[in-house]
Amino acid sequence: MRALISVSDKTGIVEFAKDLESLGFEIVSTGGTYKLLSEEGVKALEISEVTKFPEMFDGRVKTLNPMIHGGILHRRDLPLHVELAKQHGIVGIDVVCVNLYPFKETIAKTDDFDEIIENIDIGGPAMVRSAAKNFADVLIVTDVLDYDVVIEALREKKNTLEFRRSLMIKAFEHTAAYDSMIANYMNKRFNEGFGEKQFIVGTKAFNTRYGENPHQKGALYEFDYFFTNNFKTLKGEASFNNMTDIHGAVKIAASFGDAPAVSIIKHANPCGFAIGENLLESYVKALKCDPISAYGGVVAINGKLDKALAEKINEIFVEVIIAANVDEDALAVFESKKRIKIFSQESKYLVLSDDEFDFKHIDGGFVFQNSDRVTDEEIKEAKCLTTRVATTQEFSDLEIAYKVASLTKSNCVVYVKNSAMVAIGMGMTSRVDAGKCGLLKAKEMGLEVEGCSMASEAFFPFRDSVDAAALAGVKAIIEPGGSIRDDEVVNAANEHGMALYFTGVRHFLH
Repeated sequence: MRALISVSDKTGIVEFAKDLESLGFEIVSTGGTYKLLSEEGVKALEISEVTKFPEMFDGRVKTLNPMIHGGILHRRDLPLHVELAKQHGIVGIDVVCVNLYPFKETIAKTDDFDEIIENIDIGGPAMVRSAAKNFADVLIVTDVLDYDVVIEALREKKNTLEFRRSLMIKAFEHTAAYDSMIANYMNKRFNEGFGEKQFIVGTKAFNTRYGENPHQKGALYEFDYFFTNNFKTLKGEASFNNMTDIHGAVKIAASFGDAPAVSIIKHANPCGFAIGENLLESYVKALKCDPISAYGGVVAINGKLDKALAEKINEIFVEVIIAANVDEDALAVFESKKRIKIFSQESKYLVLSDDEFDFKHIDGGFVFQNSDRVTDEEIKEAKCLTTRVATTQEFSDLEIAYKVASLTKSNCVVYVKNSAMVAIGMGMTSRVDAGKCGLLKAKEMGLEVEGCSMASEAFFPFRDSVDAAALAGVKAIIEPGGSIRDDEVVNAANEHGMALYFTGVRHFLH
């Protein structure tokens, strides 16, 4: 029996090789892997001893040889293949352990294109694909986490066709992801990220309880192990809808740095948000905006869920809590509640990924774009177009309203007073209707809008929205500007003694 080992990530490879050796495998290896194994007492054949050819062209050619690929690819169940291998002195390779040149690590540390090119693996993917193609006879190992499983399967005579097939699937996923990463990088470097092909590759983090509806299957796939590193299930099982709601809640709550922000989401839309002196006060203020919609919703906490906050949340039914971190005492508060789900990021404050691109499925394909972000500078540098300027508190409220509006379905208008959202109209076909809807809800909840700040994620096409806001008592407005009737909007704000700011950046969310 013969095993070929050629790895860039050498984690655990010495132990794996020694285990294979103890099971009677002859080890064949290359370059740095061969050197390490030899130093650690593993008796290994250097690849050139098998190919009868030296490594060539600075290592670009070393395994691309019939003695290697013939040993991997010939079918053991076909007498003609077996006889042909024997005629040419080709020894069968029964285990192939390969992981590829560190392309991702290379592009993260350098912009030197020559170095990047040299870290595109050729022989490695070829061996992986050969072994995966012939999985009926060859065991292909591409994941360091599979070393122990493979050794156990060999020792316990569990090296079944089904087992090898599972590793084959992993192998093709491995090479597909690798080639996708290279293609995406080249398109990013030379085509601004928008090439003729776009590859979206995620790693499964976990299966969701179900999809959007119970008859649909679902799973969460992650980029760069974001959820593996930043998402811990403390209670319950996440569904597809839970994850989309958590996404909306965390995006809003985490947009305010280390501020004690709390956002409440229902069906992916915010129904409450506030920043108080502490998280408990923030939650109480956020809940006032729309406690009816908050029932069965998602609460995102930009900090620690402690016992006092847990007891307050437990006064109503919420389906999901996502917090930066959670006390054991807080978790105990919900012990008897079977339906609530609690998740933590195991961090001091909620964190966001740094995804460069965003995409959305449409029938027959997907649309793809650069990710949208609202920067603090965008708000701080907003231009005041009116005689009146906002007070310190009003401007702080404008920032909150603008960030919430930018992360909420268009058309959207958000009203904030004393660092708490008091009204919101979202997902409307008319911006005027969005404003009216928010105000109507505030009236139903008995919330005071007089003196609040208002934000819109896109420009007001007419002055009617400003006139309606003035009637409600709004004192400051922030919006992108850009309408052909901006002058009318500014004049309306001046007539009503309001402060009006333009950011110059639109944030539609569809």
